[in-house]
Amino acid sequence: MLSKSEVKYIQSLQQKKFRDVHKAFVAEGPKVVGELIQQKTFAVKKIFALEEWFLSNGDSLLWRNEEVVIVKEFELEKISFLSTANQVLAVFSYREDDDFKPLAGKITLMLEDIRDPGNFGTIIRIADWFGVSDVVCSKNCVDMYNPKVVQSTMASLGRVNIHYSPLEDVCRKFPEANVYAAVLGGIPLPEVKVEFPAFLLIGNEGAGLSETMISMASEKISIPGAGGAESLNAAVATGILLYSFTR
Repeated sequence: MLSKSEVKYIQSLQQKKFRDVHKAFVAEGPKVVGELIQQKTFAVKKIFALEEWFLSNGDSLLWRNEEVVIVKEFELEKISFLSTANQVLAVFSYREDDDFKPLAGKITLMLEDIRDPGNFGTIIRIADWFGVSDVVCSKNCVDMYNPKVVQSTMASLGRVNIHYSPLEDVCRKFPEANVYAAVLGGIPLPEVKVEFPAFLLIGNEGAGLSETMISMASEKISIPGAGGAESLNAAVATGILLYSFTR
């Protein structure tokens, strides 16, 4: 049975200011919750689940001493951030942000002002797919713990280190990194020879990269197109660029 205080607490986590106060965020659904629990990247605070989910997963949780509250479907609907509740909702603790340091021979993805939660989450999932372990975000990017971000990452959130820092400061701090800015009218991607460590800069969905960040690039690069579209979705462009960079 859910208490009023539990309902109020969980609903408050839709807002960043309360997530930051409690250092906690919400994930939902068997796949996302299950993977995040198994990864152990984020400590579990509490799990709210239908009995059917608990009967299938409870044994693996008992030895972890996780606190599980069995709820009815109408109660789960009351606290769910999804349009339709999906068996289980878990509250996880934030993790500490480790100091970022670029890895030799690796790509670091750098995002400037990506504000759409779905786009951001998809980009994190793409980074995970291509083995990118670090993503550095400008302060104006959407919060990594936004519920829509968490769901759209499909648990990649626990496998990719996400840092928030002024991008120009990071570029200045690591002058040995080769900085590639994704822009219109740059060097065609097939002609780019990637040198590592590499920073790949992706800009805002509408405005692209700022002049400040473009000026810091070692090379300005573009994805050649054959049709009439003006630009690509930020997540789609990231996928194409990372495929090329990691071949």
